[in-house]
Amino acid sequence: MQQTVQAIIDDLSGVIYGKQQQIKLALTCLFSQGHLLIEDLPGMGKTTLSHALAAVLGLTYQRVQFTSDLLPSDILGSSIFNANKHEFTFHKGPVFSQVVLADEINRAGPKTQSALLEAMEENQVTMDGDKHALPSPFFVIATQNPLYQSGTHPLPESQLDRFFMRISLGFPPQEAERKLILGQNNRDYDRLPVRINAEQLIAIQNKISTVTLSTLVVDYILALVWATRNNSQFANALSPRASIALGKAAQAWAFIDGRDFVTPDDIQAIFASVTEHRLGLNHDTSSQQLNQLLNDVNVPL
Repeated sequence: MQQTVQAIIDDLSGVIYGKQQQIKLALTCLFSQGHLLIEDLPGMGKTTLSHALAAVLGLTYQRVQFTSDLLPSDILGSSIFNANKHEFTFHKGPVFSQVVLADEINRAGPKTQSALLEAMEENQVTMDGDKHALPSPFFVIATQNPLYQSGTHPLPESQLDRFFMRISLGFPPQEAERKLILGQNNRDYDRLPVRINAEQLIAIQNKISTVTLSTLVVDYILALVWATRNNSQFANALSPRASIALGKAAQAWAFIDGRDFVTPDDIQAIFASVTEHRLGLNHDTSSQQLNQLLNDVNVPL
C-alpha cells in the first residue's frame, strides 16, 4: 500500500509541478475523512489538483462554480413534480459525487454556503423531510479567493471550522512554471492511471485510526492547543475539534510516510494547515506566529 500511495503522489506531482508538500497535505486530509479548503489567487492550479486527485483515485467528480446567484438547490438538488406518477421526484444535485469541487465558495451568499457545509457535516441531504445519503467516500475541496478581492462573502469562523485543513498552493517554482509556459503539463485526466478504487480508499481511511498515538504525542497536542487558549495574540483559541483533527492528521501523515506511529515531527508538519483557519490567521502572515508557538512549547523526547 505504501508503494501505491507514493505512486499517487508521483502521478499528481506530474500534474501539479513543484507542490509535493501540498499534495501530501491534500491526501492527508482525504485519508482523515476531512474536507479541504484551498485559499489562493485564481490560476494557481486548484481546479487541476482536485480533478487529478479524483482521476487517480477513480472517484466520481463534479465541479460547482459558486456565484452570487447560486441557490442551495443548485448544489443539493430539488424535487420535481412527475405528472405521470402524480408525485414529486427528487433529482440529485452535483453534491452527490465522491469528490466535489466548490470553486470560489466565498462568492456565493451565506445561505448557499451553509447548505453545502451542512451536507459536509451530516454526510446527507434532507429534502422535503426525506434524507438522502451522500456517496462514500465523500470529499469536498472548496477554493476561496483572497478576501480583499471584490464580490466575496467571508465564511464565518464557525463554518471555517468545518474544514479539516486549509492550504495554499502558492506560486510554482520558476522551472516548473517554465514547463507550464511550454505546454509540458499533463492535464489529460482520463490518461492518468487509476491507482486505487473507492473500497480501497475507505480501507485506508479506516486504517488511519490504527496508527499509534503515544501518550507523549497526545500530551504535545494538548500543550499546543492550550498554548493558544492562554495567548492573547490569537483571537480564536483552538477547540477540542481542532485537537482531534491534529491527532487524525498526524496519523494520516505518518501513514503516508510509511510508519505505524506518530512522532512530534508529524504534528509540526501538519500543524499550520489544521490550525491557521481555526485561529483566524491570514495564511500570508501566519508563519511567524505559528513558528513562535511551536518554539515556545517543549517537544517531548
